[in-house]
Amino acid sequence: MSDTRLPHEKGFHISWDQIHRDSRALAWRLDGKGPEDGAWRAIVAITRGGMAPAMIIARELDVRTVDTISVVSYHSGGGKADQRREAQVLKSPDVEMMGDGEGILIIDDLVDSGKTLELVRKLYPKAHLATVYAKPEGEPMVDTFITGVSQDTWIFFPWDMALQYVEPYRGKD
Repeated sequence: MSDTRLPHEKGFHISWDQIHRDSRALAWRLDGKGPEDGAWRAIVAITRGGMAPAMIIARELDVRTVDTISVVSYHSGGGKADQRREAQVLKSPDVEMMGDGEGILIIDDLVDSGKTLELVRKLYPKAHLATVYAKPEGEPMVDTFITGVSQDTWIFFPWDMALQYVEPYRGKD
């Protein structure tokens, strides 16, 4: 048996059911933690990955004000170190609503290197940053998360996947 890893062996595959369960678990962890009698003034999703978890959390916590911030920090090739670039904001949430972030819950699917959340924290220092999944490098940037994964694990989210036939590991059918 070879020591060579197949591409999927350090992958963490997330189904729609799993992201829903984990997002609800994040909502339960955040319930009552907002500064206004435990409530949050608004939720801001970091596009694109934070949109599905933010929708679920907004429903669970009965938060009706939802906005987005679009931050880009990767080239289209993914998140490999040689493809990273400095994070920049492409679209900001409502300025009047945001202020310094007090009472705002900012949601993303994953904190990896922490560069995206580092930029968001500079913009909104009093916001609460929450992610469903966290890698060790990015953990210091997030206030609340549900599941930690190793830095070298690639997470396959359901919105990035399609069902298709996979050859058996050994032999042919």
